[in-house]
Amino acid sequence: MNVARRNVVAALSGFVFAIGLGLSGMTQPNKVVGFLDFGGDWDPSLALVMAGGIGVLLLAQWAARRMARPLFADSFPVLKRNEIDRRLVAGAAIFGVGWGLGGFCPGPALTSCGIGTRAALVFVPAMFAGFGAVRLWDARKRLAAEDETGLVEARQRAQPVAGS
Repeated sequence: MNVARRNVVAALSGFVFAIGLGLSGMTQPNKVVGFLDFGGDWDPSLALVMAGGIGVLLLAQWAARRMARPLFADSFPVLKRNEIDRRLVAGAAIFGVGWGLGGFCPGPALTSCGIGTRAALVFVPAMFAGFGAVRLWDARKRLAAEDETGLVEARQRAQPVAGS
């Protein structure tokens, strides 16, 4: 599929998603916080939004399993990892805390920026700063691992071979 067509499909999908977020109230932090407030004035309406989203996902996955290839791509993506590790649990915890405190998750935050919501205009740059911090952390860990690998290889080359 050509890049222009893929970008048009992605933009239309994002637009439909944004409309759904707006109609469901997920761009309103007070509604999201009300949903998460089980001990206070709990608002269960977003549970219906989630149930609807899960229903659409299940239907889409059912259809995708019966297709030879996706409608708008050459092949289905192959996930590289599927285990639950510390990094995934920590990321989920940070996401949940941010959602609970800020009332936004990334999709609704971007949508709210588009309509000029002040809280989102603060939240989104902080979110991108967090994304950047994770990338820097990963790069630092990768470089440290590469340095360690290089040191191990150098030590192995420096050790005399038995019988020589």
